[in-house]
Amino acid sequence: MHSSSLLATTLTLTLTSTMAASSNSTIKDNLLFPPPPPSVISAPQVLPNASIEPPSTQSIINSLSLTAFVEGGYMAETDRNPLEIPSPFPLYPATTFSDPNPAEDGPNYTFDPDSYRPGFDPKKRNASTTIYYLLTGAGKEGSGGSPKGYLHRNRGRIIHTLHRGRGRYVVLHADETPCRVESFVVGKNVEKEKVQWVVDGGKYKGTFVLPLEDGEDDDEMVFISETTVPGWEVFDHDFLDRKGLEMLMEGDEEKIRQLEWLVKQEE
Repeated sequence: MHSSSLLATTLTLTLTSTMAASSNSTIKDNLLFPPPPPSVISAPQVLPNASIEPPSTQSIINSLSLTAFVEGGYMAETDRNPLEIPSPFPLYPATTFSDPNPAEDGPNYTFDPDSYRPGFDPKKRNASTTIYYLLTGAGKEGSGGSPKGYLHRNRGRIIHTLHRGRGRYVVLHADETPCRVESFVVGKNVEKEKVQWVVDGGKYKGTFVLPLEDGEDDDEMVFISETTVPGWEVFDHDFLDRKGLEMLMEGDEEKIRQLEWLVKQEE
């Protein structure tokens, strides 16, 4: 081979190798968070069934009277502060990011009391509410499991406290432009993980259970308490839909791909 041909071949191989390394680096750098196991991503979007959870998880669910929840997992309201305060929120239901116009008729919205809990008045809120919330992995027996909480938003500020387990939270700061994506691990390793965290109103959050680390002897779960200020109402809650995700991510296909499995499917 002539020296000029050899040089050209060498340069081509070097450039190809450099581009491949650069591409891999770019893909890695663009990760919003390490992806969970495929079983978490592909978990069916159905209300969880406590009867097929591992016995130790069933014990928690039964002891605390937890029920299946539309956000994913199980919950039980444990406290509703009897103190009522004037609502700081609009007098119409929360709407999704992709459809921000209040019920189309805006100020003319007519409140339907039959659509909400008995006694709810949109002009008032309880000062706070507290719940238990449980997401479950497959467990040691490999059955059951509701391992993800879908991206949703509340008007109120929510304080979270971890009881057991380990998981990842993904927070989309929809009230910022461009939308900032925040991700962190909650767990008992207090030097590296959070045991208490706050998500302010107006931000979307999603959650998923992480596998146990080596040496851990427990069921896979994220078991927490949440305190909402002012108190939680379905009136103040909305899920993120696919169109809203596309808008928040400004059409960035890679970010959309990494997040779309946390979007609750429209019924």
